[in-house]
Amino acid sequence: MKWLERSRSIAAPGFNRWLIPPAALAVHLCIGQAYATSVYKSSLIGHFEVSQTAIGIIFSIAIVMLGLSAAIMGTWVERSGPRKSMFVAASFWGAGFLVGAAGIFTEQLWLLYLGYGVIGGVGLGIGYISPVSTLMKWFPDRPGMATGMAIMGFGGGALIASPLSTALLKRFDGFDPLIDGANWIASGASVGKLFITLGVLYFAVMMYGVLNIRVPAPGWKPRGWDSTKVKSSAMVTTGQVSAANAIKTKSFWLVWTALFLNVTAGIGILEQASPMIQDFFRGADGNSAVNAAVAAGFVGLLSIGNMAGRFIWSSTSDVIGRKRIYMLYLGGGAVFYVVLALFGGSSMLLFVMMAVVIISFYGGSFATAPAYLKDLFGTFQVGAIHGRLLTAWSAAGIAGPLIVNGLLDAQGKPGTMVAHNYLPVLLTMVVLLVIGFLATTQIRAVDTKFHEPEVDLADATSKGA
Repeated sequence: MKWLERSRSIAAPGFNRWLIPPAALAVHLCIGQAYATSVYKSSLIGHFEVSQTAIGIIFSIAIVMLGLSAAIMGTWVERSGPRKSMFVAASFWGAGFLVGAAGIFTEQLWLLYLGYGVIGGVGLGIGYISPVSTLMKWFPDRPGMATGMAIMGFGGGALIASPLSTALLKRFDGFDPLIDGANWIASGASVGKLFITLGVLYFAVMMYGVLNIRVPAPGWKPRGWDSTKVKSSAMVTTGQVSAANAIKTKSFWLVWTALFLNVTAGIGILEQASPMIQDFFRGADGNSAVNAAVAAGFVGLLSIGNMAGRFIWSSTSDVIGRKRIYMLYLGGGAVFYVVLALFGGSSMLLFVMMAVVIISFYGGSFATAPAYLKDLFGTFQVGAIHGRLLTAWSAAGIAGPLIVNGLLDAQGKPGTMVAHNYLPVLLTMVVLLVIGFLATTQIRAVDTKFHEPEVDLADATSKGA
């Protein structure tokens, strides 16, 4: 399969770099389905007859594998090029759904963990970093916007997956609104059929990205762009730091902490989004004013906020700086969480607005991270450093759902809870965000003792060429 080799994907002279974002989006929109798992969460709880925590672990495993595979495979992705790595990602992501479907049909929960969690999670990690690194190379003049373009697709995946999944589940179940009513929950068999459909469909769409991705030729730069005229800042280094030295710096771990806490606060809500809005507006008679279709629409709105935040806030960071934008994510996020916890149940409009803004900050922190690392450590090994930073996502993938599901399991059973049952969860998230805000204020420029000597950089560049 030589057509997958990096040498076969080098762009010809005159290639239009704006053709790369659609190829990147094809991958990120597919793997962004991970944010739509709440659509069938209640169905899996009933199918396997287990707790919310047992089903929430599936999402956690996938996120853990995302971070681990990104950290471990980052160097391989850089060496192999985006075409081969995106093909591998498509294969793992599609296979993960098929193995997961086998687990659902045979009622073997461990097989669902292995399929969607482990195998699919590897596809998530490799697919996530492949186009991000490539886009940063195509857009060195606008790194924040470039990473925002790539990563916003991941945030928007649920916008497609949520309504598509709901429609398919209804079709597979033979849904009749007059018989099944507003509190309909899809059967396990229909979720299994959904997994098979999504596995095949996502592999095909990701292949569009595989066939159309290109890398810039060595020495390429945007027409008219002069790197020596880039505006200088105390937080933007002129040196280069290796991945091995980056993890020895205080600033790396402060960024890691800020990302971990911001993601922990957002990921637990995303994973619980669909049942959460139904519980917030459940009446005294036990029936919710929000049916499954409206809840799926809410998941879609969160996806829009997640996607838009990745592009808007990351692009804004090119103007106001990465540190200030991170202080907004964490400080502003804490304030909005307080409003959501105390007043969200009084108005559906207020609830939705607060949730969308919070999730836009969540998405923005992801999209801004690669550019933040580039500012602090240079471009020498920024891809490998980014992979290591994504272990914060893995840790948050465990902590967020465990905190949310653990606290909710103590409050009651799915389908019986109301708004005040969510107070312990939401106020816990406020505390996490405040700690993250304080960590962000301590981020400083990296000491020059961690910079690579010029002779070593010249050797590395020579070997890479």
